[in-house]
Amino acid sequence: MTFVDLGGGPRLELPGEPVELRAGLRAAVLEGRDWHEGFSHDICIGVWLWSWWQPTLEPAGCSREQFVDVVIGCRHELWRWLHGELPWEQFVTGLAGRVVGRLPVAAD
Repeated sequence: MTFVDLGGGPRLELPGEPVELRAGLRAAVLEGRDWHEGFSHDICIGVWLWSWWQPTLEPAGCSREQFVDVVIGCRHELWRWLHGELPWEQFVTGLAGRVVGRLPVAAD
């Protein structure tokens, strides 16, 4: 099991790359679905990652909706991952850093 260690923040498990979800998301974008529609509902990578990180993030003050909003805010990096320009580990580690940086606990 690999973890994203963010130096003082919560440790988040680094799940394996969701290859099938990536293909579905990429297809949705190429079919013309807009970012907000295609990435804020059940096919959202944020919702998928939330299933991994919720036990750590929720007690730290991050809701599912807040988390998905951060993912949507990373649309450029998400796009690069979907198109194979950014490795999964780099995408998910950067996302974890953004999420942890926005936690109320991190601000204390």
